[in-house]
Amino acid sequence: MKRLLPLVASLLLLPLTATAQSKKLKVFILAGQSNMEGHARIETFDYIGDDPATAPLLKQMRGADGKPTVADHTWISYLTGHYEGKANGEGTGKLTAGYGARGSNPTQDGGKIGPEFMFGLTMDGAIKEPCLIIKTAWGGRSLSTEFRPPSAGPYVFSEAQIEQMKKQGKDVDAEKAKKAEESGRFYKFMIDHVKSVLADPKRVCPDYDAAAGYEIAGFVWFQGFNDLVDGNTYPMGADGKTRDYSKYSEWMADFIRDVRKDLSVPKMPFVIGVLGVDGLNAKEGTVSFRKAMAAPALLPEFKGNVAAVETAPFWSDELDAIDKKNAKVKQMAYLLRMKDKNSANKDGLMDEAQQKEALKKYEAELISPAEAAMWKRGASNAGYHYLGCAKTFALMGKAFAEANLVMMKGRNGS
Repeated sequence: MKRLLPLVASLLLLPLTATAQSKKLKVFILAGQSNMEGHARIETFDYIGDDPATAPLLKQMRGADGKPTVADHTWISYLTGHYEGKANGEGTGKLTAGYGARGSNPTQDGGKIGPEFMFGLTMDGAIKEPCLIIKTAWGGRSLSTEFRPPSAGPYVFSEAQIEQMKKQGKDVDAEKAKKAEESGRFYKFMIDHVKSVLADPKRVCPDYDAAAGYEIAGFVWFQGFNDLVDGNTYPMGADGKTRDYSKYSEWMADFIRDVRKDLSVPKMPFVIGVLGVDGLNAKEGTVSFRKAMAAPALLPEFKGNVAAVETAPFWSDELDAIDKKNAKVKQMAYLLRMKDKNSANKDGLMDEAQQKEALKKYEAELISPAEAAMWKRGASNAGYHYLGCAKTFALMGKAFAEANLVMMKGRNGS
């Protein structure tokens, strides 16, 4: 009996240990610019159900009452704000729709989703432990400047940039000082917020068990448009056709190393969301930039713990086709006002009412009622924001989560 008592005691402790382990909070960090914010309005959810391939996705995103799903055991802290970063605010709560881009008050539901919604719902279904998403995103930021990682060093202007500033009559020293002040500022906002939330996880996640602790289980980076169009930082390449984006690859690798160091998670699973605007038919320059974004995932040091997820396959070609027609309508409106020879008002005799009527006729001939209905059902923003299509953002979020889960399983040896 005396010999059995220690054994019984140890067996009694096993469930307690397992329970404590199972309650360890899984933390996921999502960061980037406007497309990590997310500009897909909730009203575009219906469009997801129009496609048999994604109809099951809509059932995940909506409850039986028709309202957006509320995650069972996943919470979110979302830091965002205005471009200058002076009005940052935090939204918190159980994950549901509404944690996309926000308006003048970043603490209030903006009626939109980004990748976080289906990312969180996917994790909510795949992981038994409580989950916490810490999202930090601001529109109009770049990796080269505002999110510049510490290891990249200071931003250095090229001789061509300096000459251009001189031609424009700018104070070169003042421009350098301004750039130095901007560089890395939002990287610091991001790191400081993550550390602040993790100093007291229970403030955001009521299910947090301090005895079990937490684990930073993944990081998703999704941005790129501002770097793509930055002709000053990324000069034309040797081929004379596309820009040289090799520096982006270097800085992205620095970013991965730095966030892992600053958060003390050496092999933290890291997902690079590769820019997918314009889909699979994007121009050569965009394709070149995508390759630069994805390049760090091929480095030996990142094998198995960094994944590049292409988002181009999730672009809606049918909505894009309508968007191009909408652009023609806008162009015609301009031509009618300007009395252009290529418009119905080439002689300049139309008054405002007649111009509106001519434009209405042009639009009706160009865009069918079915196309107009599809646009209203599926799109809510511009092309650089993936047309504000919830279907696209949902598919991206799901893909990011699945890539993260694969790396988590590999790290755990399961």
